[in-house]
Amino acid sequence: MAAAGGATAVEKPKGPRRVGVLLVVAVLAFLIDLASKLLVVAKLENHAAIKVIGDIVTLQVIRNSGAAFGMGQALTVVFTMIASAVIVVIWRIARRLYSLPWAIALGLLLGGALGNLTDRLFRAPGVFRGHVVDFISVQHFAVFNLADSAIVCGGILVVLLSFRGSNPDGTVHQQAEKSGK
Repeated sequence: MAAAGGATAVEKPKGPRRVGVLLVVAVLAFLIDLASKLLVVAKLENHAAIKVIGDIVTLQVIRNSGAAFGMGQALTVVFTMIASAVIVVIWRIARRLYSLPWAIALGLLLGGALGNLTDRLFRAPGVFRGHVVDFISVQHFAVFNLADSAIVCGGILVVLLSFRGSNPDGTVHQQAEKSGK
């Protein structure tokens, strides 16, 4: 069936909803991030950086009140609200989730958002103003954590799935064939 704008949905959702996969991926991403932050704070904070790959990749604890690359350090409360909104949006999408790749992507986004939100809520200097623990330093790039990595990987997967025409409900969205072809 053709829809307005020349696009058609060619498949109906197949199989079970994938909320369980989303939750398992999210919990794993969250727990790995939390464990890594607890470990590096306990073992590395107030110590010299540990060289992993020469000076290219090091481990060092940085408390980040801002977003990526330290931007927006005065907007900690705003980032807390954005992370909360992302979690709500993912949960709303999950009600119509039948695609396994989308479940993995959204699980990574959810786990990463929860990891950094946990820091914003429970770390110093206080609720909604907490600083995120970053510890993976790549020379000439940034210092980040595993929650950030999960968010980036989930975001890349969302973009790839969107370009492929895949929808979270398991349908595939394609351009309608041009008339005469």
